[in-house]
Amino acid sequence: MSIQLEIVSPEKVVVSQKVDMAVLPGLEGDIAAMEGHVPMILLLRGGVIDLYEGDKITNSFFVENGFAEMQEAKCTVLAKEVKKLDELSEDVASQRLADLEESFKEAAKGNDAERQRELIDEIQNARVMLELATSVKK
Repeated sequence: MSIQLEIVSPEKVVVSQKVDMAVLPGLEGDIAAMEGHVPMILLLRGGVIDLYEGDKITNSFFVENGFAEMQEAKCTVLAKEVKKLDELSEDVASQRLADLEESFKEAAKGNDAERQRELIDEIQNARVMLELATSVKK
C-alpha cells in the first residue's frame, strides 16, 4: 500500500518515489497523503514533509508554501522552496528573518498594507526554517 510522491521546487524535482505515507504541512493543519486518499488540492504553509515507510520516518524536507494535489495513488507537491532538513543553515535562516523583519518595518512606515500581508507569511516561514535549522543542529 504505497503512493507515488513527487516534491517539486521551481528548480527541479526533489523527490520522486513510492512511500507508504507523506505527512504534509497543510495551511489549516497537517494531513497524511496515503493510498486511497480522496482527491483534493491542499494549500501548504511553511513546514516539514515527513516521508514514511511503515511507521518509520525515512526522510524529512522543509517546504516553503505551495500546494499539493492528492489523488488515490499519487501526491504531487509544488513548493516555493524545498530543502532536506540537514541542509538548513541557522545563519542563513537567521539573516533571512532579520531582513524580512526590517522589510516589514519599512512597509509599516509607508502604510503598505498589501506588502505587510505578504511579508507576514514570509516571516512565519523564516521562523519555521530557523527553528528547524536550530533543532537539527543539536
